[in-house]
Amino acid sequence: MSQPAAQRAARAAGRRSAPSPEDPFASIASPELASAARLVAASFRNESGDAIAPEEVREVLLDLAQRIAGARQDPAEARDGDKRSVAWLGRRLLDLLRAQLLEGWACAPPPAAELVEQLRAVEHVRAAVEPAWSDFFTSRLTGPGGLDLVVEVAHDLRSPLTSVLFLAETLQRGQSGPVNEVQHRQLGLIYGAALGLSAVTSDVIELARGGDVLVDAQLSPFSVTEILDSVKDIVSPIAEEKGLSVCVKPPASDHRLGHPLALSRVLLNLTTNALKFTDQGHVEICAAPQGHQQLEFSVRDTGRGISAEALETLYQPFRRTAARRGGYTFSGTGLGLAICRRLVEAMGSTLEVETRADWGTRFAFVLDLPGAGVL
Repeated sequence: MSQPAAQRAARAAGRRSAPSPEDPFASIASPELASAARLVAASFRNESGDAIAPEEVREVLLDLAQRIAGARQDPAEARDGDKRSVAWLGRRLLDLLRAQLLEGWACAPPPAAELVEQLRAVEHVRAAVEPAWSDFFTSRLTGPGGLDLVVEVAHDLRSPLTSVLFLAETLQRGQSGPVNEVQHRQLGLIYGAALGLSAVTSDVIELARGGDVLVDAQLSPFSVTEILDSVKDIVSPIAEEKGLSVCVKPPASDHRLGHPLALSRVLLNLTTNALKFTDQGHVEICAAPQGHQQLEFSVRDTGRGISAEALETLYQPFRRTAARRGGYTFSGTGLGLAICRRLVEAMGSTLEVETRADWGTRFAFVLDLPGAGVL
């Protein structure tokens, strides 16, 4: 063992001698630090109730105070101690200990040099017990409330994105005054980016629910034409910005019974994807009759088609597909198509894909949708 390391070990052994059961903080050399630790230990019992054993609080506080005392002599000693100090309890107690020290110094300030030295020691310990943010974030996600946390974040993102979409569309349509051609195109880009982000947040929320939960669980009457037109209206700014046309082909028999919210979601996702990967030509949204009460819904683009490699992981969420120049690539998450497939299956059908190079790609599914007057 090197001499500095041996010295640190000796000092640590001296500092961490068995504490007195009556007053575990009596062994701390600094009276101010010992007093602050006692006050935090006493108040933390009231704050946390019975969730954490008082003995554990005192043990972690003692470890933190000893680290601070040692770090005044050697900053490396801030790293040596109880592993529990790097958990949530240790970080919280360190914050309270620092606040209590500052409060005590406000009443009886020590000499400036000692104050700076003490604060520097506290910061050394803070750096030692602060976990890597990636580890902290991972622990939150994998904890009991991880799924709720993801859904909360997605909800928090979706609300402002909806406002951005509304404002961009309002400005682009000239409802707040005339816009020139450059501004019109820029607003189209803003709208497209916000729509993409909004779709991702919706996909995250949907996947957290399982991806196959129909919000409109009961059959309800709806207009197929209205759904197709609504999807076209939503994606029009993206199509205009890319110089593409969106064609809609509704059925002759329009009013049906089904799951309009899920159907709209699937068609919007498929149409947005189609526009994203089409450079020229058009995107067609079609609802064609198949027998007495079935309709085949399809979204077809005139893009480059999907490679055989991409087809293998097409419906896998959180896939990692390397982008290839000149090829058909998807977002890394793959959430949109995964959700589409699950929702289509929840409606009693199967999502099929047909793709050929320089012909394009066509996603289709058949739904059993009786007329609105038939139950």
